[in-house]
Amino acid sequence: SMPSEMLLKIFSYLDAVSLLRVGCVNKRFYHLANDNGIWLKIYSVYFRPKRTIWKLKPEQTETVSLDCAALHDRKPGFWKKEYIFKQIATVKTRVMRLVKPVDPYTGLPCKNKEAMNWIIVLKDKNGKEYVIEKAKLSFKDTSVTILWYSTNWPCLDILSTLKLFGVVPLLPDQSRDPGNNGPRCRSLIAEYHLANLTEISVAVGADKFVQLFSLNPGLLLGLWKEKNEIAFVMASLHYHQLLERSALGSSTVQYALPPHKPVLDDVDPEYGLHGYSLHLDIHGGSCTYLCGTFKSLFCRKGDIANGYLGLTVVNLKDSTKHLPLIGTLGLSWETDAFKGKVKDCYLMDVTLLDEAEKPFWCFSAPVYMELSSEASSLYDYMGHIYTTDYADLEGKVCIELVWLEETKEYFIVNLVLYISTEKVNNWYGTNY
Repeated sequence: SMPSEMLLKIFSYLDAVSLLRVGCVNKRFYHLANDNGIWLKIYSVYFRPKRTIWKLKPEQTETVSLDCAALHDRKPGFWKKEYIFKQIATVKTRVMRLVKPVDPYTGLPCKNKEAMNWIIVLKDKNGKEYVIEKAKLSFKDTSVTILWYSTNWPCLDILSTLKLFGVVPLLPDQSRDPGNNGPRCRSLIAEYHLANLTEISVAVGADKFVQLFSLNPGLLLGLWKEKNEIAFVMASLHYHQLLERSALGSSTVQYALPPHKPVLDDVDPEYGLHGYSLHLDIHGGSCTYLCGTFKSLFCRKGDIANGYLGLTVVNLKDSTKHLPLIGTLGLSWETDAFKGKVKDCYLMDVTLLDEAEKPFWCFSAPVYMELSSEASSLYDYMGHIYTTDYADLEGKVCIELVWLEETKEYFIVNLVLYISTEKVNNWYGTNY
């Protein structure tokens, strides 16, 4: 019953976040909260034009004077949209600044902790969405592990998809909002199909409470054994181009990575076959079992076989290079009520840099060990042999481990990366 003029006067004292919230109360408030006079004032405070306001679209060079024409010649909500579009551009500029500081140790951006958060959105077969935000983050040298847990998961049988988003606050006022309930930008990172989950995914381990299923890229679903319902969701995200993928896409379209331009070299006859560096992390979410860097990896031209270059990191015959793992391998998980550890399952982060120390092949993925039927033929290691294999479109990783019962530890005795020759040729402009 309050007159519109009085409501507008009250609204004029609100900041952008509060004004957007008021607009969600009812239809009348929505129209009043679109007032161009209020939003032009907010726009002017944050972007501080002197005499003119430049339109956002770069192809337009027209300017708008700060007079009555800027208000009355525009549809209601015009300056609200201009303000929001400008804030989105500001957010993306801020993210691109965070991409530039690079860790010389890994060749990756080192400002990931400051950048953003991640959420998952589950969608059922009727189109209803369930947003899961409560998450625990664990940052490693080259990846972040995100664990979502809830006491109110929707029934697995009704779900169709799971979407993973990066989210960043849209408006500067939100930095003072402890509840972080203001508008945010969503950037789609990956979408996973959940129908017939146990048939289309890979079972990677289980303990007495949960069974783990892996979906590519880098997603784990923990299902309660007794009820076959979701216990938790875990994602492992590699830092390479993570900031861009988490902020520069839209809520429906993933960020398109720019194509790589090969740097040609006509002098080196084995260009693209040497000078690689590997940073390898093996961890269980919270605890680290191995973290190491390996330099000067190479493949001789004559050793290229079956469409792959083989880069030997740990040689079975060179016992001085064999690597011990700290602790017993396993993937830690938790919910509001339970905690556990799935043996023989772990997360592997691979960061392969080229000769110029630029990221060449990077991933973070859940993997698992399998007991081999072969016994160790090495004199120094008389124990069970385990293997871990990973493959994607760009390469493969093959690992052999030996369990030493006497010292209760694993040793990596063989580790080889197989890189697709197609990827090498596209990267270097070669023709192997």
